[in-house]
Amino acid sequence: MPPTSPTPVNRDEAAARAPVRGALRDAVREPVAQAVGEVVRVRGDACPGALRLHLADDGRLARLRLPAGLLTHRQALALADAAERLGDGHLDLTSRGNVQLRGLGASCGGELAALLHEADLLPSERHERVRNIVASPLAGLDGPGAGDVPSWARRLDALLCASEAATGLSGRFLFALDDGRGDVAALGADVTLLARRDTTATVRIGTNHPPHGGRAVRVPAADAPRAALLAAETFLTAAEASGTGAWRVRDLPADAARGLAAALAERLTAAGIAVLAGDGEEPREDAPAPAPGLVPSPDGTVALCAYPRLGRLSAAQWRLLLCGGGDGGLRLTPWRGVIVPGLAPDDAAALLGRLRTAGLVTEPGSPWLGVGACTGRPGCAKALADVRADAAASVTTAPSPAPEGDGNNLPVYWSGCARRCGHPQGDRVDMVATGEGRYTVSVHTQDGHGRPLDEKKQP
Repeated sequence: MPPTSPTPVNRDEAAARAPVRGALRDAVREPVAQAVGEVVRVRGDACPGALRLHLADDGRLARLRLPAGLLTHRQALALADAAERLGDGHLDLTSRGNVQLRGLGASCGGELAALLHEADLLPSERHERVRNIVASPLAGLDGPGAGDVPSWARRLDALLCASEAATGLSGRFLFALDDGRGDVAALGADVTLLARRDTTATVRIGTNHPPHGGRAVRVPAADAPRAALLAAETFLTAAEASGTGAWRVRDLPADAARGLAAALAERLTAAGIAVLAGDGEEPREDAPAPAPGLVPSPDGTVALCAYPRLGRLSAAQWRLLLCGGGDGGLRLTPWRGVIVPGLAPDDAAALLGRLRTAGLVTEPGSPWLGVGACTGRPGCAKALADVRADAAASVTTAPSPAPEGDGNNLPVYWSGCARRCGHPQGDRVDMVATGEGRYTVSVHTQDGHGRPLDEKKQP
């Protein structure tokens, strides 16, 4: 039964609003020194969820976990209904393939929970914030890749919801299920499953790079979801022993992180899961996000990929995604995109045109592609600028081109404050509001260990 108790709420503090000035081309190169230190968490994780709502300046916010970004047609319609009846009529996509509803009323918590229960979107109230699972969004649709990653995601989700220990995970802990192409394996997850063509899977806990990880282990593919859960439980044991209150693997002290792979191997063996000899070749981690457009599938159907501007859709745009005649529902991507699978070729082409007319990004050359932003003002009290308006202005006002190599081709993310909420992983340009009409501009690139190499700032 849905809960009837009041919904917990978090509250932001007030902050000033400022317009944007300056441009990326004026950034000045400065070296970056990476500080490595022990993180000690002294408070509980306040990450919002479907039942724990966050109180923002534009009303309450709900974050709905959608493992692997998978939604049936019925579930997707239920979310559109929730956005219109209870929220501001929009759906925001997150960098973990989840959905946020904003502008929720003060007394809507019980009604929202009932709606989610009815749509089978809330299988366990105690686990709803820990179901953070991203997966290769084109798995099984375009030919490349190995393993049935969507099935892995459904199985892992069921195992998480059945695990008492898993309730101890924070709402920030992340699983990544990669079909072998190396797209979500690069997202800095706490536990990564990488499918292999030899019917095995690589299980990685942490980044697999010192000081926050260790050597990965290999298991039969059929055991991969259970191995992922055991990896998370191994982390929880290490976090408790460290006394740091760690939320994620990267929060652990270096000595504790280095021992995770060996501890995981012991736990897998004790659970009857074979730890196979040899890791084989290093997994690739360079596959790009799916490009907007049409993706032919080996079965003769077509998948459609589209991106809402700044990751935000109206309920009408969301419903339009479901009008292509397919029955495969939707797949949300960690890059704030949407995949519509299983369409007939003619239907896919027609739907792509309708989505383009409705304002979605449907072509690889769109200037909107790769531009993201947090909520900013006026929705967030901590923001120092209306970053969504500033990001939109940067797209619609053609700037002078930046010098070659200065971040021209990198994703650009606009943040209202130094928290950089929702920023993408990997190479990117960070535009961070600092108040008084100014932004700090930083170009972040990473080597194989995921460390920043350089930074550019505009004072």
